[in-house]
Amino acid sequence: MALLTTRDLTKHFGGLAAVSDVNLDVFDGEILGLIGPNGAGKSTIFNLITGIHKITKGNVTFNGQEITGMKAHTIAQLGIGRAFQASTLFMRLTVFQNVFNACHMNYHEPAWKSFLHTPRVRKEEKEIRRKVMEILEFMGLADAKDRLAQNLPYGHQKILGVSIALATEPKLLLLDEPLCGMHPEETAVVAALINSLRKRGITIVLVEHNVEAVMRLCNRIVVLNQGKKIAEGTPVEVANNQEVIEAYLGSGEEVC
Repeated sequence: MALLTTRDLTKHFGGLAAVSDVNLDVFDGEILGLIGPNGAGKSTIFNLITGIHKITKGNVTFNGQEITGMKAHTIAQLGIGRAFQASTLFMRLTVFQNVFNACHMNYHEPAWKSFLHTPRVRKEEKEIRRKVMEILEFMGLADAKDRLAQNLPYGHQKILGVSIALATEPKLLLLDEPLCGMHPEETAVVAALINSLRKRGITIVLVEHNVEAVMRLCNRIVVLNQGKKIAEGTPVEVANNQEVIEAYLGSGEEVC
């Protein structure tokens, strides 16, 4: 059984169909690539899955539970994490503080008790601090924990965005253009981290315009064009699909 499914997923913005009847199956432990020319509907699908946009038609099921219409914070608590294309960092906070703040959903003690600084609150905060350092060490940011986010190199800011998503303890991680704007060395580092996340048991759906990296990273690829799914298969199958080639050629982009 798939970890995540969408059936007839559709989103209209006024008279425009940004996504039309898209069926997806995301299987436990895989890296699924979601690619297509600009405006194909990739980020919109992420917004529909995570509850940011209201679904016009269709449904989404996660881990055997229908999540259609749920609030974004509820979906996150169920185990779907999201790293955004645009920066969502608190630039004037440190690396540690950015990830620590993202752990708020994991608090078991009521928020008001934090002001009393009870022994249980202190114990829970100590455990969360340990977890934050574990994430930063895994992501290669431990040495930068006290640096302000605004002072990080661009590639490290992107890694911090993924680290924040990991703080929510996701079963499924949606990565929206994590390699965008990186030079080849940074791309290689982040691609290796994505592979390591999969090996730790996190299922990943990856939206990315660096199709060469997608072809190397992903087990399967789904291709969108003008809001519709036009192809699905292994990287080799997708790269040789005539409809995919025509869609990319028509947009002036390259498949690989």
